[in-house]
Amino acid sequence: MASPKLRCSRFATTSRTHPQPSGVTIDDPFVTEINTQKLKLSQKQKRLSSIGSHLSPWPTYTSGHTILHNRKPCSDDGRKRAGSWQQQPLGTTKPRYLEQLENYLRKELLLLDLGTDSAQELRLQPYREIFEFFIEDFKTYKPLLSSIKNAYEVMLAQQKERIRALEPLKAKLVTVNDYCNKQILAMRAEEKTEISMLKKEKMNLLKLIDKKNEEKISLQSEVTKLRKNLAEEYLRYLSERDARKVLIADLNELRYQREDMSLAQSPGIWGEDPVKLTVALKMTRQDLARTQMELNTMKANFGDVVPRRDFEMQEKTNKDLQEQLDSLRDDYKEVCKEHEILLQLHMNTLKERDQFYSELQEIQRTSTPRPDWTKCKDVVAGGPDRWQLLAKGKNSDQLVDVLLEEIGEGLLQEKDFFSGLGYEESVPPFLRFDGVVENKKPTKKDVINLLRDAWKERLTEEQKEKFPDFFFNFLERRFGPADAMAWAYSIFENIKLFRSNEIMGQFYALLMGKRSESVYIKQKETIAELLKEMTNVDSQNEGLLTMEQLRTVLKSTFPFKKEEKIQELMEAGGWHPNSSNADLLNYHSLFIEDEEGQSVPFVQKLWEQYLDEKDKYLKELKQQLGLELRDKVTLPKVREALMIIDSKLDKQTLNSYLSQAFQLPVTKLPEEGEEMEEDIVILLQTALERLQMADIRRMGPREQEPAN
Repeated sequence: MASPKLRCSRFATTSRTHPQPSGVTIDDPFVTEINTQKLKLSQKQKRLSSIGSHLSPWPTYTSGHTILHNRKPCSDDGRKRAGSWQQQPLGTTKPRYLEQLENYLRKELLLLDLGTDSAQELRLQPYREIFEFFIEDFKTYKPLLSSIKNAYEVMLAQQKERIRALEPLKAKLVTVNDYCNKQILAMRAEEKTEISMLKKEKMNLLKLIDKKNEEKISLQSEVTKLRKNLAEEYLRYLSERDARKVLIADLNELRYQREDMSLAQSPGIWGEDPVKLTVALKMTRQDLARTQMELNTMKANFGDVVPRRDFEMQEKTNKDLQEQLDSLRDDYKEVCKEHEILLQLHMNTLKERDQFYSELQEIQRTSTPRPDWTKCKDVVAGGPDRWQLLAKGKNSDQLVDVLLEEIGEGLLQEKDFFSGLGYEESVPPFLRFDGVVENKKPTKKDVINLLRDAWKERLTEEQKEKFPDFFFNFLERRFGPADAMAWAYSIFENIKLFRSNEIMGQFYALLMGKRSESVYIKQKETIAELLKEMTNVDSQNEGLLTMEQLRTVLKSTFPFKKEEKIQELMEAGGWHPNSSNADLLNYHSLFIEDEEGQSVPFVQKLWEQYLDEKDKYLKELKQQLGLELRDKVTLPKVREALMIIDSKLDKQTLNSYLSQAFQLPVTKLPEEGEEMEEDIVILLQTALERLQMADIRRMGPREQEPAN
């Protein structure tokens, strides 16, 4: 018996050697090969008859289904049933090999799981195997079929690789699309409000234009109506004139008839010369005809003429209407120009918006993100409650200072000794020491109490010595000469670290020479004076004032402050726009300090306004001098400029300002108008910095505005 491989090859050969239809000649190597195989198979049929193999008569044009059953080609089951197809009629049965392939393909397709993503690749595998069977069985065309299969495999691999490479791009495309959609929606939301406002503005302008057009139409209709009335009046006067002329002609005719009748009744008058009467009558008739001709000529020439009074009246009315029309035209042109300006402004605004939006995008892309300050609540000593108390009402810059103070406080407490700064001139006098100094490690509260005691003692003495020297002597009296230097370094390091604290910041500025002591003494005096005024107004000594009384006290104490500055002080003291003037306020609470020396908002607002007023005063001085910061200025020019910007400045205060600016004793200052042997010249920047350190205040209102 022949092997399965041989049977499969024989079936394949039988399927290929089906005769071509008659009358068709095909000069093709493939057809020639088929014919050759036909001849060989016809010769072998007799030798293979013992095996029971016969050529399949299945025609190439017979239709049939390509869905196969679960049977692998060239299997043993196919050999067992090899003879069954021979018993079927030759014109209707399929080749056995075709049936085996269909059965195998059907079985493989039924076994596949087509619910997965790779179902198409799995479905392709059975067809790939069927094609391999063809390649193996058709030996003659195996190279060609193999090359075709390889070409398709290479193309499929390339397509898979390309699809795999495009998958990330697809995801990225989806992400970019979502991002762009969000950007577009955000831009539309921003532009929606602006567009609505522009639309409203456009509608208002259109309404204004319509209103002007309606006024123009009404004026035109009024002019038309007046012209119509003028024409009617003209026709009426013309009719009256014609009627009057007819009446005059009738009257003349009656008068002529009556004269003729009188002449006829009294012939004695002209009896002696009838020829003369005939000639006179003829001449009279000729005059009448000439007069009638002249009258007709006058009618023809002046028939359309109106009376001068009516003409002048109508001319005046027409002139008024023309002026109104010209005015309306000018208004319309002005509105058109404003509309064009608004359109141009709108276009510029759109360009600026786009530019700002691009800059915003660039800033958002390149800027550093804002820090999350809530992370500090678990690090700062005291937990979230203390951090919330420290961070209340502070911006990022102030929060950085607070965080640095907290970190520095811990480091300062860990430090046991300080290194002396030496005896150089740049070192403050109370810190001049060479060697190691012990860190006394005082708490923040201890330092504040010590500074308060120093302030009290400083205010009670005559202030003959400089403040740094006084401070060191105070420490010697308090702690003894041996520990004075250690306490000086310990307190200095603390006030340098906690400069955001009000009392520590003041002490640091005084010790480093950045601000004059008179500034803080004057501030204390001002607060004491204000408290005294409030106490005087409180006649019942209840410690309460109405808001109206508070306003009166502030205006009397600060006569040169503007109304908005008084309003700021009242709001800092607890007044609100919804509050009534009769509401009571505990004025003693406006001057309370906490344990750390921090003043209430009212005193802080007083200090801020003082600094703002000083900066504005010095800015006016610089503008009056008309110089740059690097230019030099003389003492007479500064004196003249101060008198101009503050005309109420007394001589003593003026000399103190000049003494501070030029670092000269008051006794050595020249009098006004006195010539100096040598001009005192300094840089304007130096003079302004020295005045910034001193207590500078306006002594009178500005000339261009009255005092409140």
